[in-house]
Amino acid sequence: MGSEKESVFNPTKVDAAQWIRTLKQAGFKGAILTCKHHDGFCLWPSKYTEHSVKKSPWKGGQGDVVKDVSDACKKEGLKFGVYLSPWDRNRADYGQPSYIEYYRNQLKELFTGYGPVFEMWFDGANGGTGYYGGANETRKINGATYYDWPTTLNMVRSIQPNVLFFSDAGPDIRWCGNENGTAGETNWNTISNDTLYAGKSGIQDLLNTGAENGTKWIPAEVDVSIRKGWFYHSSEDSLVKSPERLFEIYLTTVGRGSTLLLNVPPDQRGLFHENDVKALQGFKKLLDQEFKTDLAKNVMVKASSYRGNDITFSGSKITDGKKDTYWTTDDNVINGSL
Repeated sequence: MGSEKESVFNPTKVDAAQWIRTLKQAGFKGAILTCKHHDGFCLWPSKYTEHSVKKSPWKGGQGDVVKDVSDACKKEGLKFGVYLSPWDRNRADYGQPSYIEYYRNQLKELFTGYGPVFEMWFDGANGGTGYYGGANETRKINGATYYDWPTTLNMVRSIQPNVLFFSDAGPDIRWCGNENGTAGETNWNTISNDTLYAGKSGIQDLLNTGAENGTKWIPAEVDVSIRKGWFYHSSEDSLVKSPERLFEIYLTTVGRGSTLLLNVPPDQRGLFHENDVKALQGFKKLLDQEFKTDLAKNVMVKASSYRGNDITFSGSKITDGKKDTYWTTDDNVINGSL
């Protein structure tokens, strides 16, 4: 609710290196840290609020989870991303213009103090019940206008031009429309996002499939949890998704051209639980086993035609295992087959 005392945060064995090492060994290429969720508690010592790790007993108020994760990513060669909840149930001024200034100030902290950030994740959280500095009430905002996302994203881009923005409709990466671990069986990377904004108003199906004639390149990202819920609960230790289920999710996400964002919540100690680690290890074993042999590599390909009859663009370029070669037809040929 945002009313929790900072002293609640007191993990005994926070080990960000264990998190990132485990993810790397499971084949992941990056990690996105939930730096602040809807409760408003900040995992770094933000100078703009007292509701953060600096007021917790953890490390005597000297800890910084964001730095720990950023440093671990650098060491293991993983990309580092951040999630900062737009909704804040702790702030008394949520719903007022001053909160947007607060939100942007915190983004400046995250994008200037922790090295390169490859992805910024934000969702369509448009308010609800909260503490709000003691008001204990329900507040709703207009998600299309209140946050003024264009100004916020331009500000972030001015600090780190290469960051990718994820939200329901992009602008760089879009939500897939569900949290089940399934992208559309037909899943276009293109979509027209000019009529979309953060909020689920009946656009899930479109987000799931993309649009064949979409005007923007905004690939899908599928967020799903390794557990039943998004946060750690000991009652769910026996409900961790099996390696087989994780492999099935891989096939219906990465296998359908989307990015898989798997939620793995640390436990109260500050570690990935043994059951989660075991599931991830089993998943990687299945991945390596099933994709050990590239069945398409260097097989014979016959194309209906190719550009200028130049072998540089022939059908064989599809199966040569190289990412920078391709098959294409002459410009005036708008149909082709392999």
